[in-house]
Amino acid sequence: EVQLQASGGGLVQAGGSLRLSCAASGFGFDDHAISWFRQAPGKEREGVSTIGDGKTYYADSVKGRFTISQDHAKNTVSLEMHNLRPEDTAVYYCGAGTSARAMLLGRSRPNYWGQGTLVTVSS
Repeated sequence: EVQLQASGGGLVQAGGSLRLSCAASGFGFDDHAISWFRQAPGKEREGVSTIGDGKTYYADSVKGRFTISQDHAKNTVSLEMHNLRPEDTAVYYCGAGTSARAMLLGRSRPNYWGQGTLVTVSS
């Protein structure tokens, strides 16, 4: 059974930090790029960051504040989020697909999705 388990969301004040984790199982983790997406209330889902083939990509809105990393031994991808802003408030999802950059840009859909984890940043 394919599973992508996202965790780590919560409530934090502006300027604070959170670490999201996406635990994967049931598919070839090393053969897939893993992306983080987010969807704020009333807005469309957007790509936040992705990692695959040893490369990382970030949306302009999070560059310099978010860092994505991958642990192949644990089949997990983490997203370190620093200097959080109220506009970062959203449900964050992880997804696995075959094209890292294309997923981030919305040109390719993930093959697998995890459930979301809510990040709320208060001002």
